[in-house]
Amino acid sequence: MPKPETKTIKESQLERYVIEFLEYCEIERNQSPKTIQNYHHYLGRFTQWGQDQGIVKPSQITLERVRSYRLFLNRFIDDHGKRLKILTQSYHIIALRAFLKYLIKRDIDTLAPDKIELAKAPSREVSFLSRDELERLFSALKYEELEMIRLRDMAILCTLFSSGVRVSELVSLKQGAVNLKTGEFTVR
Repeated sequence: MPKPETKTIKESQLERYVIEFLEYCEIERNQSPKTIQNYHHYLGRFTQWGQDQGIVKPSQITLERVRSYRLFLNRFIDDHGKRLKILTQSYHIIALRAFLKYLIKRDIDTLAPDKIELAKAPSREVSFLSRDELERLFSALKYEELEMIRLRDMAILCTLFSSGVRVSELVSLKQGAVNLKTGEFTVR
């Protein structure tokens, strides 16, 4: 679990509950270190914003303040001069709702998480390679001098394009998951 930064000022009640929530996620929920790291980041941004707004206790979290926080996220400019995507803003709100759910479970007075709705995220557009692009990709293999490398690369490309498997799934594919008799493999 990420260690909270040492502060020169006294930690707020809200920050203390966030730390307890992260420990709960680690121990009781057995969530992945990456999930806990993300919650730490998202809730850290919320508590920092909250401190600037005078929010130091869970009971001070209201629907109107959450709306103001969402407005802050929507207008937030990162270190690279870019705004947060809608999906990233939703991750912040998901983390906040999980935190509020934890507080409610502990009988701590705060906003009910189900009162916070997620923004509708635009559907992702999937792009495909054109036939010409595929042909150029496969024809580039003929320039590989080593036959073993050329055959390997051809097998990789054919598997990717004929099965729809993700690159990460293909990379983690183990020999035991391939059934040469049936021409099938298992992906998890």
